[in-house]
Amino acid sequence: MANVNTGKKVIGILTGGGDVPGLNPAIRAVTIRALREGYEVIGLRRGWGGLVDIVRDKDHDNSNNFQVLTEEIVNRAGRTGGTFLHTSRTRPSKVKKDSVPAHLQSQYQDKDNDLTPEVLKNLDWLGIDYLIPIGGDDTLSYGVHLYKQGFKVIAIPKTMDNDVPGTDYCIGFSTCVTRTIEMVNSLRTSAGSHERIMVLEVFGRYAGFTAMLPTMAGAANRCVIPEHRFDIDRLTELLVYDRNRAPSKYSIVVVSEGAMFEGGEMVFQNAATDAYGHMKLGGIGDLVSSEIQKRSAKYNNGKEINIINQKLGYLVRGGDPDAIDSIAPMAYGNLALDLIISGIHGRLVVLKNGRYDNIPLDVVTSTKKLVNVDRFYNVDRYRPYYHSFEMTPLFIMTSEG
Repeated sequence: MANVNTGKKVIGILTGGGDVPGLNPAIRAVTIRALREGYEVIGLRRGWGGLVDIVRDKDHDNSNNFQVLTEEIVNRAGRTGGTFLHTSRTRPSKVKKDSVPAHLQSQYQDKDNDLTPEVLKNLDWLGIDYLIPIGGDDTLSYGVHLYKQGFKVIAIPKTMDNDVPGTDYCIGFSTCVTRTIEMVNSLRTSAGSHERIMVLEVFGRYAGFTAMLPTMAGAANRCVIPEHRFDIDRLTELLVYDRNRAPSKYSIVVVSEGAMFEGGEMVFQNAATDAYGHMKLGGIGDLVSSEIQKRSAKYNNGKEINIINQKLGYLVRGGDPDAIDSIAPMAYGNLALDLIISGIHGRLVVLKNGRYDNIPLDVVTSTKKLVNVDRFYNVDRYRPYYHSFEMTPLFIMTSEG
């Protein structure tokens, strides 16, 4: 029995993976509704990491791994960006030997160790009855694993890439698009002043939504996305054309970090991988910039065009949430509580076709959410199609296309 158990039903909540604006509003929504319904809420620190590191001893200081949440705590953080519970990319089912907590190293000595038995014991020790993980497909895939082990899980989708399957919207995406548009509009004055081509690299490992939507909104002339390998000569030709016909003599391309040259692969910073086996992406914007500058003279009467190269990176995931990332997390948190109160678990709360709903949790691991290239992306012009928006949802592109 946990040293925090008061006899009330207990809900655990955690945030995993990359930070985005909207996480704190979701934690706030879950906590306030739960407390008013008679539950206790425990915030688990550092995503799945907090559940791995717990020492099951009532006299041990586990304050780095969890905290009991109150209205005062969540109200203070609820309007801010990031996650006050902190986050990590821990994968408890595959923990490397040198990452096994010190108190467990005598029991787990393999190269890769499945600490799920410890996670389940820790959940029991904390007295947690329901678990609400907030995350992307990596974080939630372990939530699926725990659910299959018999634990009661209700998941909330979060990722600025907007690529969790089964939902039209993931927490963080609206603020990401808003920030991207704002920053492009700030940077375009420099591009115009110097008559340059501007290359902006944005997040998006497998899905190009974060490049597509700002381009669709008019922030850029072109975009290249992971779902379709691009021809650098064709891209250069189009950008030179855009630049030369613009009154201020500049053009802009948004490049997803997972975009690939024809005949090439993703560009990585190094060979190191995270807990989910992903190498850290980065550098495609630099390569695209270099290649466009070298090729630009071919399409510009023999005169090379200089480039402005900017990686937006964490700038679009920092700061306070916008309106949608304040409202949708509030709704998602309350949807999760509706399910718990009804005794329902193994679900993912979603927004589909403009309506909040819930679907089976295992959709997270059973399919992928990518840009429907045939419907939305012009592979010759390297930009979105601007037609057939009737009856599409707010952000146009969904798991179903």
